[in-house]
Amino acid sequence: MTDFLFVHDHFPGPFGFLAEALMDRGHRCAAIAGEAAPGLAGLPILRWRPGRKVTPGLFPLAHPTEAAFINATAALRCALDLRKHGFDPAVIVGHPGRGESLLLNQVFPRARRLAYAPYYRADGDALGFDSEWTRPLNLEDRVRDRAGNAALAMAYAEAERLVCPTEFQRSLLPAGLRAQASVIHEGIDTDEVRYDPHAVVHLPNGRKLTKAWPVITFIARQLEPLRGFPTFMRALPALLEAVPQAEILVVGSDGRGNGAAKGPQSQTWKERLLAELDGRLDLDRLHFLPRLTHEEMVAALSVATAHVAYTYPFSLSRVFLKAMACECLVIASDTAPVREVVRDGVNGVVRDFFDADALAEALVEACRTPERWRPLREAARRTVIDRYDRRRHCLPTWLALLTYLADAPARA
Repeated sequence: MTDFLFVHDHFPGPFGFLAEALMDRGHRCAAIAGEAAPGLAGLPILRWRPGRKVTPGLFPLAHPTEAAFINATAALRCALDLRKHGFDPAVIVGHPGRGESLLLNQVFPRARRLAYAPYYRADGDALGFDSEWTRPLNLEDRVRDRAGNAALAMAYAEAERLVCPTEFQRSLLPAGLRAQASVIHEGIDTDEVRYDPHAVVHLPNGRKLTKAWPVITFIARQLEPLRGFPTFMRALPALLEAVPQAEILVVGSDGRGNGAAKGPQSQTWKERLLAELDGRLDLDRLHFLPRLTHEEMVAALSVATAHVAYTYPFSLSRVFLKAMACECLVIASDTAPVREVVRDGVNGVVRDFFDADALAEALVEACRTPERWRPLREAARRTVIDRYDRRRHCLPTWLALLTYLADAPARA
C-alpha cells in the first residue's frame, strides 16, 4: 500500500478519477484543498484557509508571490495534521496555481512531486490575441504577467515531473522545463459520453428540443471572448434568417468583463452582444441556460446538429472533446489548441476565429445538409476513442507515471 497526496484548490478537479483508481487498487489517498472544494467520497480532505491577505502598499509585482506563500503556509498546516495521523505520501500530485504546494516538501521531504501544468502564461498564448475585446498590452502588463509566474516557476522547477493535458500547453512552458513534462489528458469516459438517439432537452419555458429540427449548441464555463462568444453571437442573425427552424442553445455563466477588457465593465458579455445585435435576433429561438448536469449536457450534445467550439490559444475545453465523443459536427476555431485535435473536413470543420460570416455559412450548411457530415461526426468520436479515452488510454498512462514515481528512490 502506498500513500498519495492530491493538492488542488477545488479538489477533485482533474484528479478525481486518479484518486478513485488508486483507492480501488488498495492505496491510501488524501487531499489538501481550498474551503469550497467539493471533495470525493471516501477520501480524507483537509481544507486550507489563508491566514491573511497580501500586504497593502507592498510593491505590486510582489503581490502574486506573497499571496502564493500565504496559501502555501496554510496548506502546510494541513500537511502537518496529515503527518500526525501517520500519512506519509510517496507522491504528491499538485496543481500549483495558487501556491498551495510550494512548501509541502518541508513536511514530506521524501515524497516525489508531480506538478500539473495546464498552461503557462507567456508570449504566444491568449495574451494580446484579441485586439477588439482586450486593450493592447503595454510594458507594465507584460512585466506584471511575468512576475505572476514566479511561484509557478518555483513549483515546476522543484517537481520531478510535470504533466500537461495537451501538446499546445506543453509548448508554452519555458524551454528548460519542457523535457520533464509529459502530455497526458485526463480523458473522456467514452462509454458514458456517447450519442443518445432518444435524447430530449427540456427548456425552462416547457419546450423540448430533439433531433427533429436543427439545433446549434454553444457551451462554455463563462460566456466571454476567450471562448469565442462574440463571434458566435454575430453569426446568429444570418443563421436564424437562413434556417427558420433552427434553435440555438447557449450554456454558460453570464460573467462580467475582466480587468483587461474594453468597454463598460458594468455590462456582461451577453448584455453587450444582445445590445449590439438588438432587433436582429429571434429571441424565441435563442435559449440561454446557466449550467447543465452531466446527463443534460450529453442530451444537448446528442440533439445538436452542430456544436460551436471556439477558443483563444488557451486550454482546450473538455466540452469540446465531449461533443466529439457524442458524434457532434464540431465547428471550431483555427487556433493552436484546436489544430491539435481537429482536421478541417476530416473530423470537424475549422474556421477563422474572428470571421463571424464564415461561421454563419458553416452553420447554415450544417443545418441544410445534416447527412453530408455523418463521416466527420463518426470520425470525431473515433478521434476521442483513439487519443483521449480515459479508461483505455489516459488512466493507464497516468497510473504508469505515478507508479514510476512511487517506486523511484525516495529523496535523500
